[in-house]
Amino acid sequence: MNALELLIRDAGHGALAWEAAVLLGCLAVAWGICWLSGRKAPADSVWFGRATVDGVLFPVLALALTYSARLALGSFREVPLLRIAVPVLVALAGIRLLARVFTVVFPRSALARVAERLFSWLAWIAAVLWILGLLPAVLEEMEAIQFAFGKSEISLLSIVQGVLSSGLVMVLVLWISAAVERKVLRDAVSDLSLRKVAGNAIRAVLLLVGFLFALSAVGVDLTALSVLGGALGVGLGFGLQKLASNYVSGFVILAERSLRIGDTVRVDNFEGVVADIKTRYTLIRAGNGRESIVPNEKLITERIENLSLADTRVLVTLDVAVGYDSDTDLVQRELTAAALDSVDALKEPPPAVRLMRLGADGLEFQLLFWVNNPNAQVPARSDVNLAVLRRLRAAGIDIPYPQRVVHVVGTGGRELTSPGG
Repeated sequence: MNALELLIRDAGHGALAWEAAVLLGCLAVAWGICWLSGRKAPADSVWFGRATVDGVLFPVLALALTYSARLALGSFREVPLLRIAVPVLVALAGIRLLARVFTVVFPRSALARVAERLFSWLAWIAAVLWILGLLPAVLEEMEAIQFAFGKSEISLLSIVQGVLSSGLVMVLVLWISAAVERKVLRDAVSDLSLRKVAGNAIRAVLLLVGFLFALSAVGVDLTALSVLGGALGVGLGFGLQKLASNYVSGFVILAERSLRIGDTVRVDNFEGVVADIKTRYTLIRAGNGRESIVPNEKLITERIENLSLADTRVLVTLDVAVGYDSDTDLVQRELTAAALDSVDALKEPPPAVRLMRLGADGLEFQLLFWVNNPNAQVPARSDVNLAVLRRLRAAGIDIPYPQRVVHVVGTGGRELTSPGG
């Protein structure tokens, strides 16, 4: 007789009320411990979640207390309600662990949500089979289903156990790496790029160790992986050479910090801010919203302009032409004042005005000033241009139109020349 049948049989007895009270007491104690210890926990905590009960700690504590109560009361009488509560809490703990870790590590991943729902269905199905007493029979049937791989055979149960073991190891590794990155690297490493490469390296090592541990747990001979490693090396040497080069280049960039997240760079005449550095590519976002995906190998082997590496200041130049009868000293003062009118232009070093050439249409001056941020070039250029136009008009300084000469050939064969504006 399974736990559900016992529960139905004992539904009219008073002992069931005591069993329900014990279960509610275990849940209340677990909630109280979580509430007292998690009041100052962050909202993205895996242990406590956003509302205390949606973290991992609550179902784990409730499971421990309920199982202890089941062992204590089970020596005196049947406890079907507690027997049912144990698999339910086991499934809930697994679901909450997967959900909270995926929420922290992959906050916007749709694939993570699909994996979470799939695991939830499998966990609840396993809990129902456990409660109904059908789980041992299902496991025996899965063990009887054999698949041949060469000279060896493997059962469906072993495959499922391997997948679950690998999934559990992956979830734990992601949890540990996220905790190390948030708790340790955030305080120990101030540079964002260096913190990212350390986090990626820790995650890669933990995933490799965890994967090997999971394979060993399900009985896979790890010595057989040497053949796979040799084949993988040949593949990297030929077909995957570019891919491997991009991955290695990504770690080199993050380790050397030649490019950092937030730097303004120019690659193939595309200028923008480094938004993210992945292991295979670097994402550069321009000021107009366009994004460029640049392979990391290109950033290692070719010439890249980093406008933020040594000095964030950028020199902006403006060309201004005035009439030949203009007062050059007055023009220089007005252009300098126009540059100082912009909030983005730096006072030190001060703006400078140079007479570059005696042009065909007028005196050609060049206004030079510095901005502290490469992203401020466009707004500063616009502000200064407007200030130049306003100040020159107020001072009565002529901004000449281009001068052209028009040659008109008359009907009598004579050429008439007249200046045109």
